[in-house]
Amino acid sequence: MMMNETVPLSTTMLPHYESPLPALYEPQAQPPKPRLMFKMPRVVPDQKGKFESDELFRRLARETEQVRYTGYRDRPSEERRQKFQSQCRDGYTEIAFINTGTNLQLSFTPAPGGYSADVDFNKEPGKVHIKSHFIMNGVCVRWKGYLDLERLDGVGCLEYDEDSARIEDAILREELDKYKAKLREFEDKQRPFKVNMHQAPNEVFRMFDPMI
Repeated sequence: MMMNETVPLSTTMLPHYESPLPALYEPQAQPPKPRLMFKMPRVVPDQKGKFESDELFRRLARETEQVRYTGYRDRPSEERRQKFQSQCRDGYTEIAFINTGTNLQLSFTPAPGGYSADVDFNKEPGKVHIKSHFIMNGVCVRWKGYLDLERLDGVGCLEYDEDSARIEDAILREELDKYKAKLREFEDKQRPFKVNMHQAPNEVFRMFDPMI
């Protein structure tokens, strides 16, 4: 044999070994993964209780709370006045409670060709009275107040919006009922799998010990 000569090697594969005993760990049927979707509620269960007990709401509910228009703060005063009135006509504006530093974006349904019924420029000369309904921290509230058209500041407060709260409470109860029904349906589907999982180990050991 010459040096560096390649020698062929036999690489016979061993036959696959099959155990005569049954497998101890047969894969069990897996239950389907849960697909419970719960829509996050917009309001808390006890809206009125939170409005009356929460310190922030209690402060913002005072009618002496001063407010200020916060839009376009980098623009000249006259342009800001025009922007403010334009926003009121379009159905929204931004304000802040000065003492607490709470910023809000008020919105109201604009009327075709004019201002919303929630925006009143005629109640007092030089002022605009505004009402706006919205949800804050899970509570239906109503902002009510006025702003001076020259200084762009004024007075306002939050009120508990009982009518809107009643509507949102009904939606919340409906969503909870749907979720509970889906949960019961899911648990009913899971029950057969749980029974099979508990029975499987006994079936395996019974193969080796008929007394089980």
